[in-house]
Amino acid sequence: MTETTSALPADDILAQALAWRKDGRKVALATVITTWGSAPRPAGSQLAIDETGRMVGSVSGGCVEGAVIQEALEIIESGKPKTLEFGVTNDEAWEVGLACGGKINVFVEKLD
Repeated sequence: MTETTSALPADDILAQALAWRKDGRKVALATVITTWGSAPRPAGSQLAIDETGRMVGSVSGGCVEGAVIQEALEIIESGKPKTLEFGVTNDEAWEVGLACGGKINVFVEKLD
C-alpha cells in the first residue's frame, strides 16, 4: 500500500520517517538540493520512503517520484547515498505533465 501526502510541512515528513524507524522499518529520505528553471517543488522539499514503497512528502509534485522511490529502495538495501538528477527539455516537458523544462537534483540517503 502506498500512501502519499504531498502538502505536509517538512517537520511532519521527518516525524513520519522517524516513526517508521521506531516501528523497525527501513527508511530513506529524499531531499531536493538544487533546482533550475521550472521545478514543481523548491529546494528543501522532502520525500520519505519505507522499505515497502510507502511514501510521504514530495520532491516533484509527482513527476519523478516513481524514479526516486525505485532508487530509494535500492539505497535502503545498499546503504549508499546518491544524488539523482532529473531534467526535461521543453519538448519533453509536455509529455510528462510539466508546463516547461527544468532540472532538479535530489539527494537520497538511508536513515539509520
